[in-house]
Amino acid sequence: MPEPPEILMREALEKSRLFRVEQAKLRFSNGVERTYEYLTSGKLGAVIIVPMLDDDTVLLVEEFGIGLNRYEWGLPKGKVDEGETLTQAANRELKEEAGYGARDLILLKCLSQSPNYMQHRTQIVLARDLYPEKLEGDEPEPMSVKAMPINDIAAIAAMENVTEARTIAALYLARDWLNARS
Repeated sequence: MPEPPEILMREALEKSRLFRVEQAKLRFSNGVERTYEYLTSGKLGAVIIVPMLDDDTVLLVEEFGIGLNRYEWGLPKGKVDEGETLTQAANRELKEEAGYGARDLILLKCLSQSPNYMQHRTQIVLARDLYPEKLEGDEPEPMSVKAMPINDIAAIAAMENVTEARTIAALYLARDWLNARS
């Protein structure tokens, strides 16, 4: 593996309530210098939850995505709050968005998103042994919940309103993990 480039300079360019844009000047081992801009994120990260209603059925939630200006079906997700573990955050988000808690939470894999432009990481959490429990969340409206067969990910991914890469990747990882244990 090559040696990481030397960071010559790093500075904040812009900051909003949710995002911070930084700039970094790097020198690579061959002497080439480049300046990059990227989004930084909080140190705590985020979770995306694969809630299994039973061994074959995953729950999806419908949420408005301003980035695409439409409703999208996907997996429950959210940021990890100060003082929470990844599994505590996953269970809280699951209760807020899908109306279920989970007795069994398994960390599957940490994914990055556009690592050339973003510092963001999301932990995929498999949730099993669900029970009904609803918490008040920060969502502006109730989210619809839909049950789908996890073994038919191709049909889920073919739905017009299922486009988020993290959701599709998490479904494949969870399905493979579940199938390897059955």
